[in-house]
Amino acid sequence: MIKASHRIGIGFGTTSGVITTLGVIVGLNSALDSRFLVVGGIITIAVADAFSDALAIHVSQETEESKSSSEIWESALATFFTKLVLALSFLIPVFIFSSVGAIWASLIWGLLIICLMSFFIARHRRVSPLRVILEHLAISIVVVIIARFVGVMVSSYLVSPYSI
Repeated sequence: MIKASHRIGIGFGTTSGVITTLGVIVGLNSALDSRFLVVGGIITIAVADAFSDALAIHVSQETEESKSSSEIWESALATFFTKLVLALSFLIPVFIFSSVGAIWASLIWGLLIICLMSFFIARHRRVSPLRVILEHLAISIVVVIIARFVGVMVSSYLVSPYSI
């Protein structure tokens, strides 16, 4: 059985790691179509956002009077390492596949992780896995679509072909 403090960190780190990284991959690729920038974005998310999310979980947990100091740190560390590892895992498809293939492989990988996490959450809560999976997939897909739209808008209105 996984401790509650670890579940909090793993759940948050997994969700944030997948959604944020997919958003960066799709958004940057839509805006600039540069493997170099996508790799840089993934590494930046893996490190900077993992620290940011760990601190956010730490502060959030501190607001709950019932949490011990060790539980707070366990949640923060679980968040950091989960997000770091998951975000970095998206480098694999970027290095293996062409630009379009990497996007599709990343989407499949990320949405599979969301499905698995949702399934385990549903089982833990003793609710229908299908409902939880579909809810989390829908939100994830909306985020990816918004990231794509933002990337296209950046490319169309803010980035000239000669600026990079």
